[in-house]
Amino acid sequence: MTLQQLIYAITTADEKSINKTAQRFYVSQPAISDAIKDLEDEIGITIFERSNRGVTTTAEGADFIVYARQVVAQYDLLKERYIDKEQKIRFGVSTQHYTFAVKSYIELISNYGTDKFDFSIYEGKTSDVINDVRTFRSEIGIIHIDEYNSNYLIKYLKANNLQYHKLFDCKVFAYLSSKHPLAKSKRVTEKDLEAYPCLTFTQGEGAPIYLSEEPVSMFAKRNIIRVNDRGTMLNLMTGVNGYTLCSGIICEELNGSSYTAIPYDSREKTSVIYITRDGSTLSELGEKYIEHLRSFAS
Repeated sequence: MTLQQLIYAITTADEKSINKTAQRFYVSQPAISDAIKDLEDEIGITIFERSNRGVTTTAEGADFIVYARQVVAQYDLLKERYIDKEQKIRFGVSTQHYTFAVKSYIELISNYGTDKFDFSIYEGKTSDVINDVRTFRSEIGIIHIDEYNSNYLIKYLKANNLQYHKLFDCKVFAYLSSKHPLAKSKRVTEKDLEAYPCLTFTQGEGAPIYLSEEPVSMFAKRNIIRVNDRGTMLNLMTGVNGYTLCSGIICEELNGSSYTAIPYDSREKTSVIYITRDGSTLSELGEKYIEHLRSFAS
């Protein structure tokens, strides 16, 4: 097993194509195929299923790729620290669809005083946030936890060798367009909202309801529209008077003044947490980022 074989396998998993992997590394397609086949023979599993449409990762292969990413990431860190002459500071964050997480990231970068950095922020499904931290893609993950999903989520994090830390508690708000018929309300109830479509971020086919970004009780609503993009959700709020349930922490400078958060009449309690790898220590940038996040608690 060589480092180059691992890199070829990771790239093929990302590209879903041996041909595209070959193009990226300027080598022949048979060379990539042979390298992956030799790797599969050595470790005794099939990493990819081949077809005329490309390749798909098997269940065993997906698990292998997770560990391969960790090995390559650690090699990159070693190479950067001890071999490369020009060292860059790296810092990655993965988050559910929170504008305050993006705002905090903007503030972190704005106060960063060097041009030698390689920063990244990923926004997506809860499982992606967890996997990003697990596989060293990100140092910190930002997700929500509540009384309905806490038992499942804590076990899920522990199984992935991750630990969680509370950022702040928050109440539940209805987030909707400022042109919504209920936009001027001081408070809304479940009955008030039942005539309007409820918007939720999809977590993927077969994903447990406990990985939802919104309070789990929301899925008892009559009309639900699932989306995977924050821009689409905002468009639906305007176009069909949709709403979602959220923490109420919004950033007008990012989303604009066309949306509003109204207290939702509910006894549900929710918290925003950040996750890290078990036993890890936050970097200096990580600590500063958490400080920016905590500022939204006030």
